[in-house]
Amino acid sequence: MGYFKGVLLGGLAILLISGLPNLGKGREMTFTVVYNNIAHNRNLKTSWGNACLIEGGEETILSDTGGDGSILLSNLKELKIAPSDIDVVALSHIHGDHTGGLWEFLKQNSKVRVYFPHSFPQSFRDNVISYGAEAISVSKSTEVSKGVYSTGEMGTFIKEQSLIVRTNKGLVILTGCAHPGIVNIAEESQRLLNEKIFLALGGFHLFGSSSKEIQRIIKELKQMGVEKIAPNHCSGGKAIEMFRKEWRKDFIDAGCGAIIKID
Repeated sequence: MGYFKGVLLGGLAILLISGLPNLGKGREMTFTVVYNNIAHNRNLKTSWGNACLIEGGEETILSDTGGDGSILLSNLKELKIAPSDIDVVALSHIHGDHTGGLWEFLKQNSKVRVYFPHSFPQSFRDNVISYGAEAISVSKSTEVSKGVYSTGEMGTFIKEQSLIVRTNKGLVILTGCAHPGIVNIAEESQRLLNEKIFLALGGFHLFGSSSKEIQRIIKELKQMGVEKIAPNHCSGGKAIEMFRKEWRKDFIDAGCGAIIKID
């Protein structure tokens, strides 16, 4: 069983999840929140939106791009992450607070594959291609990189994909806003890969939900065995505190600049 240990490195609060086997080519997996409206590292700029960087696999993946490219690039620079080191961009859904930063990013690095839900308009695909990037629309679940999967397009009114990262400790789920429902996304992730969920990280879209509804979701995620939880962005302050109370030491603060290492 892993345990948490806080480390101060270069002024950044880093959360180590220790006691886990090495992943991939003997490297740890790192999830860095590079864009969010919730503060964590005060040296970074916050703004409404979400983006998370996945490192440690065969490719470096940026999940969503936030709403403002200048803020995204500024935060990457502050974190000493070069846009040129990113291989894949995966967009969760069409809303501007998750896709708006893409165009400034592509000006810095167009040698990427950009994955997005199939429901995105043709004009979006054409624009991605015009920058020289590879545009890949996703309808069903697909492996976007070795060990990293899209759930496929989920939901009805707002179509959304989430990412599932396979680790030796279990699945890590990354959501943009979880418009299809965080429980539905967790259930689909388990159905696709038939493994337990180690960590759910991202926006859970619960800022307008009642305490009763949030408690129901907590109960269902607990019953599914979700070990660690890291809500941010659109999850809402009330929900975040309720998750914190239920998961206790297994709750992770995941605001802008949070770094989660699976060691």
